[in-house]
Amino acid sequence: MNASLRQSLRSHLFLSLFSLVMIYPILWWVGAAFKSNAEMSSPALFPKQWLWSNFTEGWVALPKYSFTHFYINSFELILGVLITSVLSCSLVAFGFARLDFPFKKFWFSILMITLMLPSQVTLVPQYIMFNAFGWVNSYLPFYVPHALAGGIGGPFFIFLLVQFIRGIPKELDESAKIDGCSWFGIYWRIILPLTKPALVSVAIYCFLWNWDDFFGHLLYINSVDKYTVGLALKLFVDSTSKLPWGELLAMSLISIIPSMVIFFMAQRHFVDGISSGAVKG
Repeated sequence: MNASLRQSLRSHLFLSLFSLVMIYPILWWVGAAFKSNAEMSSPALFPKQWLWSNFTEGWVALPKYSFTHFYINSFELILGVLITSVLSCSLVAFGFARLDFPFKKFWFSILMITLMLPSQVTLVPQYIMFNAFGWVNSYLPFYVPHALAGGIGGPFFIFLLVQFIRGIPKELDESAKIDGCSWFGIYWRIILPLTKPALVSVAIYCFLWNWDDFFGHLLYINSVDKYTVGLALKLFVDSTSKLPWGELLAMSLISIIPSMVIFFMAQRHFVDGISSGAVKG
């Protein structure tokens, strides 16, 4: 066995052991979702008796509502945010990439600066403004910013799409103008279909980031009837009764399934969108 092969084997062995350390919490999480409360303190990774009832009982464990209701709320919120964000960000990106208007570079620089602005800086003024509008305890604080190309990830989505659109030949725009197509027609009929890989990347990011936005949902949604899945999980924590750890972990395990399904279904388009945007920029 030559030296390079031994080095390669040592490297692969080290990476395998390191990956086991990284994946251990996930394996424990999966095993704990099937454990009883008595077994939670056990050092064993998996339970002696697999309690599938944690999933069925956890689904209907909360008073008045099952997790079906919370999943419907979550998808109602996320799909509205996703559609408005994709359309608004792509339209703004088209303007920056194709149109000429006064102070274009200045406004694009301002957009890039907002990428470095921590969300905590705008948290208090945003809440005061939305509360004055009467939007608290509704989904409007999520819909409206994304419809205006803002919200979670808005500037990043615009930057990603601008880089992608710049790689599309401008000759297509000129041909469309000769045929009598307006700027909006060029955006809708030519640019939007050609940016499909980048749009899929934006949609995946938007879904994942807003699905995991526990703090934002907690800040603006007050009534249990409008709770999303993330907020529903905190209802298991009750200081007056024993915490059902198995049911809580079972529901938290189910809560990541939509994110995993979305990512793996669109993984090829996701990679294409990121790599194409990077190369064409």
